[in-house]
Amino acid sequence: MMRTRILLLIGLVSLLAGCATPTPYDYSAFRESKPRSIVVLPPVNRSLDVKASYSFLSQVTYPLAESGYYVLPVAVVDETFRENGMVNPEDIHGLPLEKLNEVFGADAAMYITITQYGTSYQLLASDTRVTAEASLVDTRNGQLLWKGAATASSTEQNSGSNGGLIGLLVQALVEQIANTISDRSHQIAGITSNRLLSDHAFNGILPGPRSPRYVGQ
Repeated sequence: MMRTRILLLIGLVSLLAGCATPTPYDYSAFRESKPRSIVVLPPVNRSLDVKASYSFLSQVTYPLAESGYYVLPVAVVDETFRENGMVNPEDIHGLPLEKLNEVFGADAAMYITITQYGTSYQLLASDTRVTAEASLVDTRNGQLLWKGAATASSTEQNSGSNGGLIGLLVQALVEQIANTISDRSHQIAGITSNRLLSDHAFNGILPGPRSPRYVGQ
């Protein structure tokens, strides 16, 4: 009887933990810093797709600008690194913050790591998924201002198939081919980027000074 009660108690605690409200992010450092401009560094790519870094990088300006920040043009930033012999994102992420501030003059630097990018084919499904993590760091004092993560998947809106097992197999194969031909990963990366860097997301970055939602932090 005691064993049964203990198991029930453990189950109840697990259930309550699963239903708990996510903890709000602590924005104290962010509000104190009041960043106005951001330099986005080339993302580090942990996926198997070599296109992931620049595919994601090409889509980060919009959500950050919409959130109210001045974002240094990513093409100009990338060319500046290349002119100075810096082509590896991991090496760029290791640069001193004071050097980034000196060269680009941005208040904060955005570091992004891509952990998933591409289409995987299982027996009954084809899933194009992009997952990324990001952190915003004050280039003036090295303070971490914010960090977050986001994922988007092509299966989120799938309604399934009514054709039975054969129908599912055919659907998965067709989706796999279509995703490869149309570079679906790039499209999904755009969704991930918006979820990760938009100020509308829960625990996302705060609205910047160019946003109508900005309240002076």
